Amino acid sequence: MSNTSNFRKAMSEARGQALVGPNVISNALPYLGGGLILTAVGTYGGLGVIQNNPGIFFPTFIAAIIAQLVLFFVAQNIAANGNNSTALPLLAVYSLLTGYTLSGLVHVAIGTQGVGIQGVAIAALGCGITFIFARNIGSNLSEEDGMALTKTVGIGIMALFAVLVIQLLLSFFGVYSPSWLEVGISGLGVLLFAGAAVVDFYILPRTYPDDLYLPAALSMYLTYINLFIFILRLLIAINSRD
Repeated sequence: MSNTSNFRKAMSEARGQALVGPNVISNALPYLGGGLILTAVGTYGGLGVIQNNPGIFFPTFIAAIIAQLVLFFVAQNIAANGNNSTALPLLAVYSLLTGYTLSGLVHVAIGTQGVGIQGVAIAALGCGITFIFARNIGSNLSEEDGMALTKTVGIGIMALFAVLVIQLLLSFFGVYSPSWLEVGISGLGVLLFAGAAVVDFYILPRTYPDDLYLPAALSMYLTYINLFIFILRLLIAINSRD
């Protein structure tokens, strides 16, 4: 789904318009798949660092997050201008860094009784199943329903990230969410990003022409990465209850 910084702009451009890129999602799918594969490679590398050199993981994790944020904004702007040859390697590195930053969560999942590697597989499978249903539903939404769902999901995701920021700030003071609240937050995240997957198939063809497939791929990539994160968080929270 389009990130929150340009969400309102995308929604405004999409309102009342016919498709400007009927094939943009089809064009974006190979790059989405490639980005997810590179993310898996980055995660595998991060797990290797945690296992073999745990002392260096945290500083490299912080460095990866900073580099990831910088690359995101740079690559997004370049891709939005249609400079695909320059944006593509930047997005490839961004995908690897995303995988590295995900490795901590995946490590926790693997070490959580009742989750393990099968839980990681379930989260990935859940993203795949969501894609199938989202494509069918989102491609057939009416104008009224599509805009209503887009607005609702967008507001919900902004509220969710506000809650996550508060949760993070409280953790610095040793205040952690009880397990039931973590289950609720993670479950809400799963629902919102499943809704965002549906929205992608409605709004992206109304926002990007066919040749701007990289921004569309990045938007979908963010949706499925976040969906994967919240499914995994939900599984961990359910299996970690007191």
